Amino acid sequence: MAKKILVLTGSPRQLGNSALLADAFIQGVKTAGHTVQVFETAFHPILPCKACDKCWTNGKPCVFPDEFEKLAPMLEEADVLVLCTPLYWFTMTAQLKAAVDKLYSYMKPTAPRKLKIKECVLLAAAEGNEADGDYDGLKATYKSIADYLKWKDRGMLLVGGTWDAGEIIKTGKLKEALELGKTI
Repeated sequence: MAKKILVLTGSPRQLGNSALLADAFIQGVKTAGHTVQVFETAFHPILPCKACDKCWTNGKPCVFPDEFEKLAPMLEEADVLVLCTPLYWFTMTAQLKAAVDKLYSYMKPTAPRKLKIKECVLLAAAEGNEADGDYDGLKATYKSIADYLKWKDRGMLLVGGTWDAGEIIKTGKLKEALELGKTI
């Protein structure tokens, strides 16, 4: 059965390593017959959550106008959410985190619409590596989100040793991303 996949990217580099990782994963997902939408959080500014607790009071998830208004319908259609980010200070980029924080509006008991998302994937690239614990903060955040929202983790692909744009090509990890995409 075809699924609707939403890939949220967090990189401000359009041709950076995490963008290439997302592209390979997307190719795999399409090969498997699923539909994919991509939302580049770095190029669609989303304000941080202000904890005003006024979600949905104007009929929208957030009362503050920003690019989340474009993302919300995509989130509402998605069966699978993919977070793809470069590693920034041991976690996801601020741009991606702002989008994730606004998921709060859908968790409110009074939310008129709920998310259909049941599965998630984490893709990340960084100069550091997993063996040194560089990804521990990101993995803990991702796992906590998935557990809290009762989403099934479909996999994490964490690629180290990639600083300069395009370095991920030499790692062989793009093939792994493609194969992971095929398994969704």
